[in-house]
Amino acid sequence: MSSYRPSSALVRSIVLSLTTAVALTVLPARSLPAQMEVRQLRAGEAWTDAEEEFETDRDTFTFAPTTAGAGRTITEASYSFIDNATGPEAHSFPELLVRRGIGERFELRVGINYEAGGPGLASGNQVGGEDLISEEESRMLYGAKLETSDQAGWIPMSALVVQGFTPLYGPTYQSTMMVGEAWAWRFANGWEWRSGIRYGTGWAEEDFFNQWAPSTALKISLGERWEVHAEYFGIMSDGKEKAINVQYGSCGGHVLLTKDLELGLRFGWGLNDTSPNFFANTGIGYRY
Repeated sequence: MSSYRPSSALVRSIVLSLTTAVALTVLPARSLPAQMEVRQLRAGEAWTDAEEEFETDRDTFTFAPTTAGAGRTITEASYSFIDNATGPEAHSFPELLVRRGIGERFELRVGINYEAGGPGLASGNQVGGEDLISEEESRMLYGAKLETSDQAGWIPMSALVVQGFTPLYGPTYQSTMMVGEAWAWRFANGWEWRSGIRYGTGWAEEDFFNQWAPSTALKISLGERWEVHAEYFGIMSDGKEKAINVQYGSCGGHVLLTKDLELGLRFGWGLNDTSPNFFANTGIGYRY
């Protein structure tokens, strides 16, 4: 196992995510056009549409800074295809995640996934849940999400996720974990800028290492049912003999077939020589 040495790409990506958050927090609201101003809420005021809001974690790599809601359940599933630059292509299914709201700000999470072919992932829910070996494998995930702040002016809404992963089948029986924070600002025109950072543990061929996954996305509402987005995300390693440095630019969107049923599509391209050529992800979310 190699010694801990953060890569320059990892440091740049983490600094970019954090400085973006700091810059937006201190930027005066009057410097933006009226339609791009962050919606201002008075003390004690909440979003008027919060009860009907439906956000899946699978819609973007950056997970939603909201929870399922008291007594509500959100079930998500998707399929990912990854065209690796070297080695076999990867398939990931069903990326199942069930989120159960326990109160207005807390949820419990459980899921399962199966992967075949080469290494790689496109779903944010799986960061920290793979060993990066070209094998068939299946893992379950379990954890919780907590809303850590509401939006108030330039203070963003945010949420913390903690998840564990345990193999059910595959080349290793080593459990891993992930912890992440996501934050977002909603603007008066309905756009949303969300960012996040995840830390996860990894295991490959008896090599234990750390993973970092920064991300940022701009979501644009096209009416009440349609939404599109553009996103950057990366996955980098510390302490791994052969370092991981995967970075993507992606776009996608979703449509609400009903207020509780979402269909979505994401696709993206690798931004450096160590990233896969292409990925595609399609999925569904249902709230009940």
